Amino acid sequence: MVPMKTFQASTSIRASAGAIWEILTDASKYTTWNKTVEKVEGRIAPGEKITVHAKLSPGRAFPVKVTGFVPGKKMVWAGGMPLGLFKGERTFTLTERGDGTVEFRMTEAFSGLLSPLIERSIPNLQPAFEEFAAALKKRAEGGPR
Repeated sequence: MVPMKTFQASTSIRASAGAIWEILTDASKYTTWNKTVEKVEGRIAPGEKITVHAKLSPGRAFPVKVTGFVPGKKMVWAGGMPLGLFKGERTFTLTERGDGTVEFRMTEAFSGLLSPLIERSIPNLQPAFEEFAAALKKRAEGGPR
């Protein structure tokens, strides 16, 4: 088994899981709080296809499908090549702590037969993941709407 390239960020947010979920699933407003994307096209809902335009890769669009969707808890976006040759899977998880905070975690894992070749061209997403988590926290805790 070839080790997968993964990126991960997490933060504790003083807001309800419902409020955070509302922000995460409103594609049209991503650019108002999240400076890591140029735009997100489509509707973030179960089985829907969305297209993410990341600032880290200008001019490139990343089509993904919402393959997992448990409102207020977990969402998965998956994209890649046919036949499972290469797959990227981004998972967003919200865990209520019982003290008025929610642990937000975002993980992306790459896999597939061509993964070792393609991963070399993937930029370091860690700073963008950390920026995303910090921006989500700021927005959910009362940042601009």
